[in-house]
Amino acid sequence: MLNPIKDLRKLVSGTLCFLLFVITTSAQTISLEEIWSGKFYPKSISNITSMRNGKQYTALSNNGIEKYSYQSFEKIETVVQGDFSDYQFSPNERYVLLETEMYPIYRHSKVGIYTLHDIKNKSSYDIFNKKPIQEPVFSPDETKLAFVFENNIYYQDIPSLKITQVTPDGKENKIINGISDWVYEEELGHVRNFEWSPDGKHLAFVRFDESNVKEVDIPVYGKNLYPEHLIFKYPKAGEENSKVTLHIYDIEKGTVSAVSLTGIENYYIIRICFSPVGELIVVTSNRLQNKVDVSSVNLSTGNLKKLLSETSSTWIDTDNIFLHFLKDGNFVLNSGKSGYNHLYLYEKTGKPVKQLTKGNWEVTEVYGIDNSDRNIYFQSTEKGANNRIIGVVDSKNGEQRILTQENGTHEANFSSDFSFFIDKFSTANTPPVYTLRNNAGAVLKVLEENSALLSYIKRKEIRMLEFIDIPNGKKDNLKAYIIKPENFNPNKKYPVLLYAYGGPGAQTVNNSWDSFNYWWHQMLAQQGYIVISVDGRGTGGRGEAFKKATYKQLGKLELEDQIAAAKWLKSQPYIDGNRIGIWGWSFGGYLTSLCMTKGEGLFKMGIAVAPVTNWRYYDTIYTERFLQTPQENSTGYEENSPLNFARNLQGNYLIIHGTADDNVHFQNTVEMIEALTQEGKQFDMAIYPDKDHGIYGGKTRYQLYQKMTNYIKANL
Repeated sequence: MLNPIKDLRKLVSGTLCFLLFVITTSAQTISLEEIWSGKFYPKSISNITSMRNGKQYTALSNNGIEKYSYQSFEKIETVVQGDFSDYQFSPNERYVLLETEMYPIYRHSKVGIYTLHDIKNKSSYDIFNKKPIQEPVFSPDETKLAFVFENNIYYQDIPSLKITQVTPDGKENKIINGISDWVYEEELGHVRNFEWSPDGKHLAFVRFDESNVKEVDIPVYGKNLYPEHLIFKYPKAGEENSKVTLHIYDIEKGTVSAVSLTGIENYYIIRICFSPVGELIVVTSNRLQNKVDVSSVNLSTGNLKKLLSETSSTWIDTDNIFLHFLKDGNFVLNSGKSGYNHLYLYEKTGKPVKQLTKGNWEVTEVYGIDNSDRNIYFQSTEKGANNRIIGVVDSKNGEQRILTQENGTHEANFSSDFSFFIDKFSTANTPPVYTLRNNAGAVLKVLEENSALLSYIKRKEIRMLEFIDIPNGKKDNLKAYIIKPENFNPNKKYPVLLYAYGGPGAQTVNNSWDSFNYWWHQMLAQQGYIVISVDGRGTGGRGEAFKKATYKQLGKLELEDQIAAAKWLKSQPYIDGNRIGIWGWSFGGYLTSLCMTKGEGLFKMGIAVAPVTNWRYYDTIYTERFLQTPQENSTGYEENSPLNFARNLQGNYLIIHGTADDNVHFQNTVEMIEALTQEGKQFDMAIYPDKDHGIYGGKTRYQLYQKMTNYIKANL
């Protein structure tokens, strides 16, 4: 029995060493109660805000906002006491905006009640008379605070607290000013769509006219005699989107002017921001997201100038555009045109200067550019598709360096001057270790070792997750991981459970810590199951060709690769080929449903949680990026919808969904149930009232995993 009882997490000559798993004779089994009680959840260091000087940072605690030193990691002072859910400093750190109450809306959006605290005078003021507002942000000169209330933009003067309304026409489910609509928030990942100019004299914002977007009506039952209704605009594939327009508000004149986007792609306004030299930069795309324009707007004249265009024969990752500026207005932008996602330097006119990062690996995140305008810090797959390292490239001479040498996953939180960063490091078998490093990557101090968690789990009977390659018969070696049962005997035959996701650019086979599924999969391994996950074609980390092979045929190659993996497993002497199961959530639920209906009878059992069952039911930005519209590519939609192959269902199939899922609508499961019913197919289902795409709250997750565990044990 392998357990983590030897901890070598000490520093030796500035090098971080790693955890070893060794044999013990007193191991204990894992229970669902433990998993969902949070006992396996690691400690973290989060919500860190670097101060302007780059030498100190703040973090939330039960006592309020605490200030610490990067160098010593010791507390300096309490900035303000109280119970807050979030906070932000004004640009010069005289004020701090305190979020005293918060109410979530969708995945990223929320409304909050805010108080402005004057650090210098130690006085506090209510913002907007304590009404719930969205996305407050200080002007660069600290004299104003802009925000959105009920789809309109306002700003409040500091310190007079005078309120000015910028837009008058915001209306629920019709007009949104400065805030993303549902699909922009979900698929482009940001809520705020307004920006201050560097001099604080203008507000640029995007206006969404969603009047013609069709509504989704989700009943919310609660304990009401009659259900309440969540009604919101949700553009499904091929249907009408919000009409987006760009506007600029002049603070001194109190006027709003529209910016003409004629001459550039303008179906989607992907992002707006201001350059350091005061020009408004707007990133736009066409509907299919295979052409992106970057343009600038002169605030004095309102004139628009296209700086550059990026095109693709497939799609551009509009949800993953990195745009960072040097002080002179020159900028860094990412592109996959070399076959891998890399960084390129451009003059502020849009003229290309040079490619900055190079190699058969991907840049996965950009943290920023240091004060010298020289070093650009990023995260990448330079040490393998399953790993993430922190790197730096010199914008002047193009020299690239890896700052974190350890294989695994590194995530960085840099100080404002990029002299320090807090590194969160984990592997597939070791929980996160947080260290303070300098900008050369040297470890200065271990901040959090998760020693209490390690002390607890070292008593557990676990097997190390191993990385393997599985051939798909198409000259691809698919990345996979495997967890074998304790006392594994290669001469014995074991049932196997495949864990699937497979969505475009995503990965399940990562060398990083997974707090929940890791332990559930370990528990199943204790009960005699082999657990495997396979990243097929379409997944990330391996370049453009591998990721975009699925274009216009979403589900086809992903299914083929899961089938190939199942056939390979069946050929292994230690696998019981008659006991292969699969499970997945969201896109993984879709792929599971395809495996159960088009999987050649290879899968004895499948569990599909919150699955898409026909891409016509999913949103525009995501679906059309990969499939085009149903009007342009009906074959791609119909040939890979499990609804159309319900007659071929083989094996035991459990479908699970929350009725209040605003993302993958319950409609998907309803239609799958009906298709199976009309084909005379037997199946099992579990419905969770008023639960969204995450299916959580109270004891819900525990009950859900208990149900899935029991289903696996009964049917595999």
